[in-house]
Amino acid sequence: MLTATKMKLDELKNTVVIPEGVSIIINGNTINAKGPHGEVSRKWNNPRIFVKVDGNNAVIIAKNASKKEKRMLVTVKAHIKNMIDGVNKNNECKLKICSSHFPMQVAMEGNTLVVKNFLGEKVARKTTLPKDVQVKIQGDKISLTGPDIETVGMSVSKIEQLCRITNRDRRIFQDGIYLIEKNGRAL
Repeated sequence: MLTATKMKLDELKNTVVIPEGVSIIINGNTINAKGPHGEVSRKWNNPRIFVKVDGNNAVIIAKNASKKEKRMLVTVKAHIKNMIDGVNKNNECKLKICSSHFPMQVAMEGNTLVVKNFLGEKVARKTTLPKDVQVKIQGDKISLTGPDIETVGMSVSKIEQLCRITNRDRRIFQDGIYLIEKNGRAL
């Protein structure tokens, strides 16, 4: 599916296959991907990297390819592949709520995740999550889904940092919310 060919001495080309149901629109240095699970857009700022749609392939071309442009070519290819996978299948991360000392209550209030009674604290901890990330809380599991892999990953990071414990022995105080599964793979 992913191929790399050398066209000239100074030009490098990679292709990514676009599956059915996914459309890619390129406007200058912005790529928009639309699919059954949503829409994702991304910008890049390298004047020597060009992306064009050729049938059912996205072709990435690096002009005057030095080592930096070769690395950038592979990076843009990976971003396009992640965009296609996200709008086609959705990205999903699962977290587990661990509370051994004090019973923790986790709830969504609009776009804000609220953690109450973390380590017996009287003030609730809160973090705001992006609107395009869907959050489901079922018992001691939290499921985050969305088309953009970076937005879902940043949301997971915000939730883990919300329940970060400092100045206590981590072997004893293991309370918190931890990532346990990412896109169907256990961690």
